[in-house]
Formats: sequence, structure tokens, C-alpha cells
Amino acid sequence: MSYETIIWEQSGAVGRLTLNRPRTLNAWTAQFGRELKQAVEGEAAHASVRALLITGAGRGFSSGADLKAGFDPAEDGMPDIRKELHEIYHPAIAGIRRLPKPVVAAVNGPAVGIGCSLALACDLVMAAETAFFGLAFVNVGLMPDGGSTALVPPAVGKARAFQMALLGERVPAPQALEWGLVNWVHPDERLMPEAEELVRRLAAGPTRSYASSKQALNNFLYGDLDAQLDLEAELQHALGRTKDFLEGAAAFVEKREPSFSGA
Repeated sequence: MSYETIIWEQSGAVGRLTLNRPRTLNAWTAQFGRELKQAVEGEAAHASVRALLITGAGRGFSSGADLKAGFDPAEDGMPDIRKELHEIYHPAIAGIRRLPKPVVAAVNGPAVGIGCSLALACDLVMAAETAFFGLAFVNVGLMPDGGSTALVPPAVGKARAFQMALLGERVPAPQALEWGLVNWVHPDERLMPEAEELVRRLAAGPTRSYASSKQALNNFLYGDLDAQLDLEAELQHALGRTKDFLEGAAAFVEKREPSFSGA
């Protein structure tokens, strides 16, 4: 299948999925989400792929949702965030967690919002020294989604999970390594060679052993991920109807500080 917003490549048993909207730092749109979901559930799931690498084209991994593109409207005329999360975004995240093979993220630059969720959904995470992570949803009046309310707490603990969710601050790569968000940090020029070496090693390893480990760890760490994704979708959909979200989104597009009212 040909794609416009992602690049799919396979070399032997290694699959490579490159997020490919570099002018927007690989921000998510509905088309992007559909193509990512298709690649995860289609090509990446094929038995010939024994390990998967996910990275971003250009200067970043993913800057999160493309607020300039917006969301399709629901019946009330407000953003139908629930539908997009249920049908497009969350299936890609859950699909990565359920793939019975190792998934490696090579984070080059920002991994923010649902871009951060996508990186953390991978089994092993490498970051460039200049990369950073952030649950920046709060900066536009929203809450973390993409499964990040399930993925972040086991990695960093309660205190840091609340700090990331409520303050929306950048977590630079060295700090992300200290906190347990990532496995390795490499000089920028070494990121992709190191990631390629790791994914080739995994592709040559005991695939069924990896799959069983992943299934057991998923069960213990994330419990009912589907229920958590459903809860995020409901809460996010309600926030999409608040004055604070409308103000936050407008401020983001206009490149100014938002003025939140709490409504």
C-alpha cells in the first residue's frame, strides 16, 4: 500500500516505519492516523517482520496533534475528539502494544502530546541528545491521551506522572533517561546507527520469546489498556467542548499565551 504521511520499508525481517510530515514536525492529522493504523495492523503485523523501528522524518519524532488541521465536527458542531481517538489514534497505539514482536522508537527531536504517547507505546525507546518529551495537552486545555495515562506512571512513578500531566513541561532526553522514560540516549549523529543495530539484533532473536514476554508485561503493567483508552476518549471529548480548549487552541495557532478561565 502506498502512503502519503508515513513511509513503510522492510529489509529482511526488519520493518521501518517513518512518520513523514516533516514540515509540521510530524504532527498528527486524521489521514496520518489512518495510515499509521493501517501500517501497524497491516505491514508491521506480517509474520515476515520480526522487529519494528519507528522514527520521524526531519527534525522531530512527532509534535502531537495538528491543531491547525482541527477535528471533524460531531452532531453538536464541536470537535468529535471521541470518534478520532476511538477510530484512528488509539487503535494505532494499542496495535503497537499488541504486536507480538519488539518495537523500537528512535526519537529524534520533539515527542510531544500524542507523539510522546506513540514513543512510549514502543517497547524500547532510544533518544537523541537533543530530543525531548512532553505531555503538552494541558497547554491547550486538554488532558493526556494516546494511552499516556497508562504508559507514563509505571515508567516514572506517581509524582513525576502528575508533574508531566499537570505542568506540560519539556523533559529533555537526559532527564527522560534518569526518570525511566527511555532506555538509551545517544549523540544525535549516532541515534539511527544505534537504533538500526538494535532492531537488527532483535529481528534475529527468539521472536516467540519476545512475544510472550511482551504479553506478560503488558498484562501486569497496563491491566485493561482498552478501558483506559476509552476513559481518555470520553474525558478528552468533554474537554473539547470547554472554553479553555477553544482558547488554548486559538492561542496555539496565533502563537500567544492562552488566557484560561477554568470554564
